[in-house]
Amino acid sequence: MAFCKYSVDMLANNTTAVDNIFINNYLPYAKAEYVKVYLYGLYKCQDSNAKDNTLESFASELNLSAEMVEEAYNFWQEQGLVQIINVIPFEVRYLPISDVINNTKKYNAKKYESFNAQAQEILSGRMITPNEYREYYDIIERFHMEKEALLMVINYCVNIKGNNVGYAYITTIARDWANQKITTAKQVEERLLEFEGLRTGLEFVCKLLGIKRTPSIEERALYQKWVQQGFGDDVLSYVAKKCKEKGKSNLTYMDILLEKYYAQRLMSTSEIDLYEEEKTKALSIAKTLTKNLGLYYENLEPVVDNYIFVWVSMGFTENMLAEISNYCFKTNVRTLEGMNKVLEKFHKLGILTENGLAQFFNEVLSTDKKIKTILESVGLSRNVNQFDRDKYRVWTENWHLPEDVIDYACTLAVGKDQPMQYLASVLASFHDKNITTLEQAKESFDILPSNSKSNFSTGRSYTREEMNSLFQNIEEIEI
Repeated sequence: MAFCKYSVDMLANNTTAVDNIFINNYLPYAKAEYVKVYLYGLYKCQDSNAKDNTLESFASELNLSAEMVEEAYNFWQEQGLVQIINVIPFEVRYLPISDVINNTKKYNAKKYESFNAQAQEILSGRMITPNEYREYYDIIERFHMEKEALLMVINYCVNIKGNNVGYAYITTIARDWANQKITTAKQVEERLLEFEGLRTGLEFVCKLLGIKRTPSIEERALYQKWVQQGFGDDVLSYVAKKCKEKGKSNLTYMDILLEKYYAQRLMSTSEIDLYEEEKTKALSIAKTLTKNLGLYYENLEPVVDNYIFVWVSMGFTENMLAEISNYCFKTNVRTLEGMNKVLEKFHKLGILTENGLAQFFNEVLSTDKKIKTILESVGLSRNVNQFDRDKYRVWTENWHLPEDVIDYACTLAVGKDQPMQYLASVLASFHDKNITTLEQAKESFDILPSNSKSNFSTGRSYTREEMNSLFQNIEEIEI
């Protein structure tokens, strides 16, 4: 009797772990009775010393005959999941499924005598090794591929590669098809007929690429995928010629191009031509911008895909992008992502061309010069900051106070301890009293004003200080 064991209640309330490999690779293909036996036996393994852990009690619990239970365990022994260690009394040992996956499973040689003979006849150029046979058995049993189906795969590989084709190539193709649920002789035949129907078109594409050998199974699968995606013969011929011109005469590179076209829904030669033309132009823009920003990329295609195409689709012109890249460099914004943030802000403002940019910059600089004059008129020599800009916008855009009224208020703030705060309070008073002219402003105070009107100029030649001021203004815009 075991020193320690589960109580009946503990066993009933516990859980039984079932490996997902069993659920995926075995359960769908086994008889219902066989699955019932395997799972119930797995459960009983948790209390192997129980008095009712016998073949008769086991069969009674499942409402099966003892013969059916033995039949089920013989099946699972063939699958490598259990081992029958004794017949009388009947005893079974459960084995780790991982051992089966790691090819420690033993196969019934008699079960595969006919298959072995047929496979060797097909592969007449060499002898099949025991290890190779085991690989075939594993595909048949693990993937539940019919023997006839696997023989058809072997024969097809021989037709492509010759009768001394390596088994690694065969098993790779067989597993790939099995993963695609091509496991019966009928399904394999349908796949081969599909390949045969596409043979003429594929051979023509290979001819355009300069490939003289027989296309491999992988290459046939690629061609089949292109046709299923909807590419016509004209497009496939066009792309093949392009690959040949670029010195990349292989179907793998052709597949890379077609995948890119398919992702962008470019399904005709005219659409592809337009895309390639735009891409050439975009590459030129990318080269200019990265140079302006002081960046180097060995491959500019990611720059084109992630930035240039996006910016162009937003409406930015080539000249606008070049100007912005120069401005970014001058203001220490020297990454593509940093430039992208600047462009997003300009896009929000509706500034997409170099003319619009020039007008915006001139307006910003003109405003800053006006504010600078105000600061100097009240006795301050510091730089313009965003608080100054915000106040000035309120005075001019929200309150609609004329410049001569603001200039007059500046004369009142001269000599004050905090002149800008005093100026703001005076203008707020004007606004509250609905004062909109210089005459009205003068009437509200007994102080005569001095003549402090300002003259402002604009220009397109910006200093570094001006550029910093411009981009500080841009940085305040929220997206």
